[in-house]
Amino acid sequence: MKIVIIENELYLAQSIAARLSEFHFETEIYSSVKEAMEVQADVYLLSTNLPGQNFLPLIERHKDKNVLLMVNYINNDTVGEPLKAGARDYIVKPFMIEELIRKIEHFHNYRMLQERNRFYEEYLDHLYGSIELEIDVESLELPVVIRTNYQRAADKLALRLNRIRKNILHHISLEDDDWSERVEELDDEYIGYITHLEKLKKTERERLYKLLEGKRFVLTDSSGEIETPFETLTLNSGDKLFDQEEILTIDEYVQYIVRTFQYKFPDTELSRRLGISRKSLWEKRKKYDLFKKK
Repeated sequence: MKIVIIENELYLAQSIAARLSEFHFETEIYSSVKEAMEVQADVYLLSTNLPGQNFLPLIERHKDKNVLLMVNYINNDTVGEPLKAGARDYIVKPFMIEELIRKIEHFHNYRMLQERNRFYEEYLDHLYGSIELEIDVESLELPVVIRTNYQRAADKLALRLNRIRKNILHHISLEDDDWSERVEELDDEYIGYITHLEKLKKTERERLYKLLEGKRFVLTDSSGEIETPFETLTLNSGDKLFDQEEILTIDEYVQYIVRTFQYKFPDTELSRRLGISRKSLWEKRKKYDLFKKK
């Protein structure tokens, strides 16, 4: 991890750099904001005691990184405005190097979690991008049971709900042996995303309903046949996939292949791989409204 120290007191800067090097950090020292402005690093230790220098532009330039303020005293100029500009935290001089390292590692780990979360969101957006939802998730009232012929459509609904609600979604599969303990642990902080109601026997379903009383949740039923004491919505999709325990019809298979791969392959290739003529492919597009969206 590279750390840039912006401090006009050279002895202090060298002392901090020497201690950080003991913990295997790479450091560079600059006495002015102008010199450090274009330097790329993971962490910027910025002194707010730089007479005649405006350090706010440096904070704004590198606010996506970890800017830590080193302050002599706390007021609006040394802490308030810099934090508004994008600095992550501050530490009051003199300080223990262990406290500084704790702050550095805390925000480094936080940033790594943000990056990991961003990757997961982008990947899931790609994975579920072709699935269209007809339910207005923002106005969805909980608890609710989702009857669906396609589990991934319900998954996309849950992912969208997770983004717009402040509560944390907690996934519970009713195929797992410990499902009852996990349902019982749900509290006001969490919304349960509970899948595979169809896997439970009738007596187990009755037990589940009692455990769910007073809780907020989305419960999925892929059979579309189970009666529950909760509000029920139907979410069906033409993208009926192979995670269902049934055999697709030829038409269902063709619909899925066209929807999934029509932006990847031209119609000539799609028809060849499906073993049908281009005319037959066009007729199926017209019949099932499978034409590409511009």
